[in-house]
Amino acid sequence: MMSNIRVLIVDDSIMFRESLARELRKDPYIVVVGTAADPFEARDKIISMTPDVMTLDVEMPKMNGIEFLRRLLPQYPLPVIVSSSLVVSVFDAMAAGAVDFVAKPAAGAAAMEAYAADMISKIKIAAGIDVSAKFKPVPKSRPAPRSVLRPASAPGALPSQRLTRLPDNNRVIAIGASTGGTEAIFNVLTKLPADIPGTVIVQHMPGGFTKLYAERLNKSCAFEVREAADNDALRQGLVLLAPGGEYQMKLVKNPSGYSVKLVEMEKVSGHKPSVDFLFDSVADAAGSNAIGVILTGMGADGAKGLLKMREKGAYTIGQDETSCVVYGMPMVAFKNGAVVKQLPLDQISQDICGRLSFYTR
Repeated sequence: MMSNIRVLIVDDSIMFRESLARELRKDPYIVVVGTAADPFEARDKIISMTPDVMTLDVEMPKMNGIEFLRRLLPQYPLPVIVSSSLVVSVFDAMAAGAVDFVAKPAAGAAAMEAYAADMISKIKIAAGIDVSAKFKPVPKSRPAPRSVLRPASAPGALPSQRLTRLPDNNRVIAIGASTGGTEAIFNVLTKLPADIPGTVIVQHMPGGFTKLYAERLNKSCAFEVREAADNDALRQGLVLLAPGGEYQMKLVKNPSGYSVKLVEMEKVSGHKPSVDFLFDSVADAAGSNAIGVILTGMGADGAKGLLKMREKGAYTIGQDETSCVVYGMPMVAFKNGAVVKQLPLDQISQDICGRLSFYTR
């Protein structure tokens, strides 16, 4: 049985604080222990009320939410869900240590109810996240994390395969992530070389956010990153991010290479865009020419699709529990035999680079 979750709401609008508190209190497992109008009041209430989760407005007087996170979390680590109408501010807050975000709602009761429902779902996920490890000093003598390579006798293991070189235009990298994924994807992509194979990504994210997230990645990576459009051709040195909220994205094989198709359809595995839908199409289109990567996220989206990729001969990687914000999607994928190698986040890029000159058949 779920324990009560103690929540502190931080927002400079008294009307918004009261509205959100009223909606959150409708859930039997959430206890709103207090509200605060600015970071200074919030700091005092964190000390006196010891909340399990904090919701935080990014745009506030005296000190913005991003600076507050940078100062607060090293001293008082707790899961924080940020809320903002400014997309860029949301990504800055995630980089500062927030575990998730919800876009500020438009005016109206229906919009507030939908916002609160999303917030309640994410509060329940956040309550199970231990953020303290991120702010602990790393011992100088700490041994390097070990990768977990699934033995040939393990469930779902494929027969041993011969490695041979593969032309770059035939290879594809597919990545899926959810909670905590914005920073995890950033960590992986910024360590990859300019001439990476064409790459397709699904990150669970609402509409309106993926375009700016792709632009943010594009500024930091050695290759081009952009939000995908229907029929975009995939090529070496290009990363396409599935648009949030409206379409499913699939990979299609063409005589000259690959392209992506945006499909109007219902949610798959509870999501739109869905990692399972993308991975399933990558398995069919690219087979053993693909590398699949499943990163931090709640739930099981991507596990079935990654298993299909592996069954078609793809090399597959799962993020390990220690480095995940939420060890959900990678855990299910590992347990169902979809993952060839399980790795800490900071080793995934290096492992991908070690596979780029090869193809399994």
